[in-house]
Amino acid sequence: MALRNIIVIDEEKCNGCGLCAGACAEGAIKIINGKAKLVSETYCDGLGACIGHCPENAITIKQREAKPFDEEATKEHLQQMEQQQQPAPFMCPGMASAQLRDTAEKSDSASGDVSSQLTHWPVQLKLVSAHAPYFVDARLLLVADCVPFAAGDFHSRFLRGHSIVVGCPKLDDARFYIDKLADILRANKLKSLGVVHMEVPCCHGLTRIAQEALAKAGVKMTFEDVTIDLNGSVSKVEQISVN
Repeated sequence: MALRNIIVIDEEKCNGCGLCAGACAEGAIKIINGKAKLVSETYCDGLGACIGHCPENAITIKQREAKPFDEEATKEHLQQMEQQQQPAPFMCPGMASAQLRDTAEKSDSASGDVSSQLTHWPVQLKLVSAHAPYFVDARLLLVADCVPFAAGDFHSRFLRGHSIVVGCPKLDDARFYIDKLADILRANKLKSLGVVHMEVPCCHGLTRIAQEALAKAGVKMTFEDVTIDLNGSVSKVEQISVN
């Protein structure tokens, strides 16, 4: 046994999506009974390539007593996996990261066609990875999930040219959202941040989430805060600074 860095998986947070197992080049992680498991300490090099792929932040690196990383045993393990033709780890299709289009598509106003301006998937703040490529140098929108239903011109007016994360500050875990957004802010140099929410009181919690995330990440930024009324019109626009 040796004192070294090794991954630790929080099974309470793990949702069994399988992204970490797919990212582990040593085959040290498997999905067993719906949860990610470290199958052997000797296969884990402790570098943490799997961490950025976990949407639930369920994987951390800790220094503890563990068996040394065995490169030869790992090679044999990978060969056995290949010979057994083990299937790829289960991944919920809704969580698979995808770049949908590089640029916004044009809409045909004459025919009434409004093309989607969504450039990536997933969009739910709980599901995205802070290290996803679509956050690099992005103009990021934090949007209340009711907004696109109320604002008929949401795609053309707000979404065009932006990356997006959505959530509900009333029904979801606000503290988790603050932590996840702070992770995104720390990991990426954003060009801008915008918040779009409904005029109902509970929805203003999204503004507080953005403010606390910026403060936690140590990022000084002014973001645009847009309020949408129940008729789908913009009722208020503010510039909010976090120093």
